[in-house]
Amino acid sequence: MRRLVALPWRKSIQMAYQSIRVRFFRSMVTTMSLVLAVSFLTFTQVGNDIAQGLLTSGSSEHLQALTKAGFDISPGHATISSSAKQRWIVFLSLLVCIVGIINAQLMSVTERFREIGTLKCLGALDRFIVRIFMLEATMQGLVGALAGALLGGIAALLTALIRFGFSLLPYVPWLQISTTMFFTLCIGTFLSLLGVFYPAIVAARMRPVDAMRVEQ
Repeated sequence: MRRLVALPWRKSIQMAYQSIRVRFFRSMVTTMSLVLAVSFLTFTQVGNDIAQGLLTSGSSEHLQALTKAGFDISPGHATISSSAKQRWIVFLSLLVCIVGIINAQLMSVTERFREIGTLKCLGALDRFIVRIFMLEATMQGLVGALAGALLGGIAALLTALIRFGFSLLPYVPWLQISTTMFFTLCIGTFLSLLGVFYPAIVAARMRPVDAMRVEQ
């Protein structure tokens, strides 16, 4: 007879939370890379949203201020988008973020050989091991992405106030900024899940006998 261990989601979440608490410093290092990447992404996109709000105001003064600030505005164009340079920088920062998360999670797997082996000896299925890692990544991703989105949004708003003064406040597209921050929050959480997927598979495929005989 094959006996399977099926733990409820509530218990899985508690185990994932306790694991983060035990490895708080390593979790903070992993999360900070996500905070920086999402913050830069949010800063770029919110800055463009604010510039777009000023452009739609139709004021020649605002148009001159945007041109002076470095925005490439062609005659007859009513939209402002990220430049090729900005897109490449954002892409590289997100790529570095993913690589950092994968590296940190692989190190976490090597530190948890005994823990993983014990769970599998007690009857934990491969999908349960994957679930624990994915829940940890979700928690770290939500916290890191939220912090990054708020930090990047605030920094973009303060930068715009320094550049254009308080006259821009009536033209700030708050709804668009909120949508952008939610979008970057989703991207950050997805990056965290993407970065932990391969390490979770490695941990799940580990044989209990191999994990238990590793010297810590």
